Amino acid sequence: MNMVSPTTRLLIFSWLIFPLYEADKMRHRGLRQKDAEYIEKYSGCIQGPAGSPGREGNPGVNGIPGTPGVPGRDGAKGEKGECVSEIFEEPWRPNYKQCAWNSLNYGIDLGKIAECTFTKHRTDSALRVLFSGSLRLKCKAACCQRWYFTFNGAECAGPLPIESIIYLDQGSPELNSTINIHRTTAVEGLCEGVRSGLVDVAIWVGTCGDYPRGDASTGWNSVSRVVIEELPK
Repeated sequence: MNMVSPTTRLLIFSWLIFPLYEADKMRHRGLRQKDAEYIEKYSGCIQGPAGSPGREGNPGVNGIPGTPGVPGRDGAKGEKGECVSEIFEEPWRPNYKQCAWNSLNYGIDLGKIAECTFTKHRTDSALRVLFSGSLRLKCKAACCQRWYFTFNGAECAGPLPIESIIYLDQGSPELNSTINIHRTTAVEGLCEGVRSGLVDVAIWVGTCGDYPRGDASTGWNSVSRVVIEELPK
């Protein structure tokens, strides 16, 4: 043994010690790995069930107003519009008049019986006229009389005259007398085309064309009336 050199003794010692060092190092490494796995396995938290939803919070206060935006640009010029004129008319107001007579007892056979002046407001309106009164015609032979309206002296032309007639064939030969019956009769109609302003509305009596005229009577022992009314077209 005394003949072994120091270098040889060092090598022998290294061969003996190095395996032990490596084994201890491996043992410590295994322990550290087991500790890490244990910590990872048992140190984590298990997630529990979800809680009930919370209540809504109170509304927040208004924020700071924003700054005004940049003004927009003018749009393109539009096309020229059409000129529409509106006509505003006054609402229609009733316009009528009545003229009445008590017991005219007018016995003429030809001519004007009565007249009633009326103020017509519009040119494009129509006139409704009515005569109501007692009429009579008598004769020994056939005869005919005609009662009609005129407007400012002319009969209605829009569209036709306003008239009423009475015709008798003959009297009563058995009693050697003529028929003498007074009846309340109406002469009525509408006339268009009469200008606005004052209008003289009159009721007349005349003949029936070529027929002989008889003995006419108007408004006997009763009230006679002329009613005039302006109507919109």
